[in-house]
Amino acid sequence: MYAPAVSEDKITGRPFYRSKGFELLVLIVVGVVVAAGVRAYLLQTFYIPSGSMENTLLLNDKVLVNKVLYRFRDPHRGEVVVFEPPASWGAGPGEQEYIKRIIGVGGDHVICCDPQNRLTVNGQALDENYLFPGDTPSDDKFDVTVPDGRIFVMGDHRSDSADSRAHLDSDQGTVPVGRIAGRAFAIYWPVSRWSALSVPSTFDKVP
Repeated sequence: MYAPAVSEDKITGRPFYRSKGFELLVLIVVGVVVAAGVRAYLLQTFYIPSGSMENTLLLNDKVLVNKVLYRFRDPHRGEVVVFEPPASWGAGPGEQEYIKRIIGVGGDHVICCDPQNRLTVNGQALDENYLFPGDTPSDDKFDVTVPDGRIFVMGDHRSDSADSRAHLDSDQGTVPVGRIAGRAFAIYWPVSRWSALSVPSTFDKVP
């Protein structure tokens, strides 16, 4: 004759708040709260919806974005950032976020192009080996001095990127630093593309 099934709580006489089931529930709740806090204040994930950053970032890649970095320091040239475009770019508030590479920061003089068809920043030519194969640095010519508190951004797939060059008539195409959501620092999906998004060494030479 089989004894009827009895819950562990009834066998041990432990109240529910001390049971394994309750402990698991608490762990789940704490995990959700921590994850929500991390997403809101520390890290966020974004997927790539277009080819404007190829081949650095491919369509549907997913990236990790550091949301707190720029609370402690200014953005640097060469970093890949996620930002909300200015209203003058034609996107409504919160409608869409862009991901581009910072070419110039406040005070920088960015020119396209020198006699060798290279971008220059503060007179230093950039060796942009991260560009999409076959692309030139830019088909559009420009001469921009980036205002303080703003950045000048471009996609790595220059022929398929609506970036600062497309909005030169409004604040010289620059983006307020306050609109940056954070720095994209790694590709985490798909697994085959795990990699860090480091700053190209050519930016180290810019004075």
